[in-house]
Amino acid sequence: MQSTVSRRSEDGSKPQLGTDPKKSRFLIKLSGVIAGGMFIDGFILGGIGLVIPAMTADLGLSFVWQGLIGASALIGIFLGGPLGGYFADKFGRKPMFIIDLAIFLAGSVAQFFVTDEIQLFIIRLLMGMAIGADYAIGWPLLAEFAPTRLRGKLLAFQEVAWYVGYLLAYAVGYYMSSALSADWRIILGMSTVPSLIVFLLRLGTPESPRWLISKGRVEEGHAIAREYMEEAEVEDVIREEVRKTSVWRLFSPQYRKATAFVSIYWVCNVTPYFAIATFAPIVLESFGLEDGLTGALLLNGFVVAGALAAMFLIERVGRRKLAIPPQWIGAAALIVIGLFAQVSPLIILTCFILFSFANAVSTALTGVYPGEVFPTEIRGAGVGFATAVSRIGAAAGTFILPLSVSGLGVGVTMLIAAGICVIGAVISQMWAPETRGMSLSEASASV
Repeated sequence: MQSTVSRRSEDGSKPQLGTDPKKSRFLIKLSGVIAGGMFIDGFILGGIGLVIPAMTADLGLSFVWQGLIGASALIGIFLGGPLGGYFADKFGRKPMFIIDLAIFLAGSVAQFFVTDEIQLFIIRLLMGMAIGADYAIGWPLLAEFAPTRLRGKLLAFQEVAWYVGYLLAYAVGYYMSSALSADWRIILGMSTVPSLIVFLLRLGTPESPRWLISKGRVEEGHAIAREYMEEAEVEDVIREEVRKTSVWRLFSPQYRKATAFVSIYWVCNVTPYFAIATFAPIVLESFGLEDGLTGALLLNGFVVAGALAAMFLIERVGRRKLAIPPQWIGAAALIVIGLFAQVSPLIILTCFILFSFANAVSTALTGVYPGEVFPTEIRGAGVGFATAVSRIGAAAGTFILPLSVSGLGVGVTMLIAAGICVIGAVISQMWAPETRGMSLSEASASV
């Protein structure tokens, strides 16, 4: 197996590998169309909260149906992640890469014609399943094509796309509902536009050469690798072996630590984020900020900035430095909020901004580690399982927070969120691998 050191020049600097323009264009396109799926995910989750009041008035929704519709996409992602990962490992990345976006596109269009709550719940459940599958298909596909020197940056970019989609849906939805008085069906159905664009761009995407080799289609895999991948990555692909796909290997002694790490890490990052991001206007107003919505938009802007910072730094400072310290910083910021809830609104807003930025930095690694630490034959299943577990945290953060605020108070709730960050930091300190500079084969053996 090629070592990390052998990938550097004699003076210790990284070698500057020449790239074929065709291969560079392919990599940019592949990263873009996978990021498109992440953008769509953020878009559908970021817009639903704003239209719930109008939807409730129009359809006469009960509190139960409000909760079910608000959670429908998250439930779908929970189901779709493992299913999509299993199918991607069994039948290939390429066919599933197209099918899941086709389902999402159909669901986006169907939202224009919703007439009752049952229809809307089913539609958004199926859309969520398609997006959950896209995590487990897109990230492995990108990891399996990306060169070592860019793999972390390209995978982290996927989280940037998610945050941009969430922020854009939040801002555009607010503008359309308040300034234009647009019907809530139109606001939800706007996901049709990016879905159609991404679907068309995905047509013609080649199959993963690593997956082909793992299935015994060695010559076909080698041919695709030579056509689309850099020389160093082709050498690593050739070392792939034919292996049987078994989802149960995720829980075998060899990989259960990797499965536990990526799942717990993901939950500890997204649980406090979804709680605070979803209810930011209410939480900020409770601390004395009169315009909570503006503050919430500001926080989301810093979230995008944090994800961008992680993307640009990941191949310079490594994974662990971006995974561990930001979680401690986020915990400290929430502890200050929880213990000093009566201090000035400016200090509270500053702490929320600090948490949002730091949390986004560490959360960017949720798009990196799952694609790196599993071998080809269970990479899709591993990402899919971690996706499902992360949605439990997202749902818990979204729906338990208002109950905690009303029952325990905002201060105690923020301390609980800080405790979740601490758990993530400790787990990362113990288990997070440093995969910078490693080939994908080496990275999958690092946990």
